[in-house]
Amino acid sequence: MAVKTAKTPIIRRWRKNMDVLDDTNYVDMLTTLSEGSVRRNFNPYTDIDWDSPEFAVVDNDERWVLPATDPIGRHPWYQSQPVERQIKIGMWRQANVAKVGLHFESILIRGLMEYAFWTPNRSPEYRYCLHEAVEECNHTMMFQEMVNRIGVDVPGMPRLLKWIQPAIPLVAGPLPIPFWFGILAGEEPIDHTQKSVLREGKALHPRMERVMAIHVAEEARHISFAHEYLRKRVPHLPRRKRFWLSLYVPVVMRVLCSAIIVPPRAFWKEFDIPRSVRKDIFFKSPEARLMLRDMFGDVRMLAHDTGLMNPLAKIMWRICRINGSPSRYRSEPQRQHLVSVA
Repeated sequence: MAVKTAKTPIIRRWRKNMDVLDDTNYVDMLTTLSEGSVRRNFNPYTDIDWDSPEFAVVDNDERWVLPATDPIGRHPWYQSQPVERQIKIGMWRQANVAKVGLHFESILIRGLMEYAFWTPNRSPEYRYCLHEAVEECNHTMMFQEMVNRIGVDVPGMPRLLKWIQPAIPLVAGPLPIPFWFGILAGEEPIDHTQKSVLREGKALHPRMERVMAIHVAEEARHISFAHEYLRKRVPHLPRRKRFWLSLYVPVVMRVLCSAIIVPPRAFWKEFDIPRSVRKDIFFKSPEARLMLRDMFGDVRMLAHDTGLMNPLAKIMWRICRINGSPSRYRSEPQRQHLVSVA
C-alpha cells in the first residue's frame, strides 16, 4: 500500500529528509557504523571486572588526584591542598562527571527512540539508532556502577536541566537537526575531556581508566554519526533556517557545556571552595578559556563545512567565548596545553 502524499509542504519536506536510501555513500556509512557496533561492542559487566582487587576503591589512593588536563586539577588552589583533600575532591569530581554522563545519555536514548519511531521502512538509520541506543544503555549502567563503587552521593545534572529534560527527547522527531546539534553539545565536551586525560599519560585509577577507554571507543561511532547526519542535511536547508541555526549552534554548545563540565553547587559547598577560585577555573583564567575553545574545534569545522559560519554567527561564537580555528580533522589533539609526564 502506497504512502499517502502529505498535503502540506512542511510535512513533505520532513518526509523527504527522513528518506535516505537514494544516498549510497550515506547508506554505506550507516552500514559500516552498524556493523562496527556488532563486531566491536562492550558490556559493562563482562568487560570490567568490578570485583577485582585491582579495581577496589580504597582511602588515600593518589590515583584519584585530578590530572592537570582537568580544569580543577591544573589550578594552583587545588594543587596547594593536602593530598588527602585532593583525593576526596578528585573522587567527588569523577563520580559526578559519570553521573552527569549517564543523565545526559538517558536523554539521548529517549531521543534516539523518538527519532527511530518516525523513520520509514527499510531505512538504515533505524538499525543504527537502535545500535547506538543499546550502547548508550550500557554506558549508563557502567557510569552508575562506577558512581556506586566510588561511594559518593553526587547529584549529577544541574537541577534546572533535570526539570526540563523530559521535553528534550520529544524534539528529535519533528526537529532532528537542532536535536543532534544539542547532542553534540553534550558529547563533544565529555569526549574531548576524556581523550585529553588518556593522552596525558598520568597514572589513573584502573576503574576510571577502563570506563573512559570503553566510552571513548564507542563514542567515536556516535559522534561520527551525528556529524555525518548534519553534513547530509544542513546544507540543503533554506537560507533563512540556516541563518537561525547558525546562531543557535554556538549558544547551545556553550550552555550545555557549562551544564556538563561545571560541577554543581553541592560540590563547591561540600569542599568550601572560594568563589574566586570557582570563577577562575570556570572560565576566567586564560588556560580555562583555551580549554573551553578547544572543546569545540570539531563543531567549528562542522559549522564551516555546512555553511553555518556566517559573519553574525562568528560574532555569536565570540560572545560565547568558544570561537577559534576549526579542526583540520576530527579529534585533532590540541597539543598546546597537553601536559607531558616525566
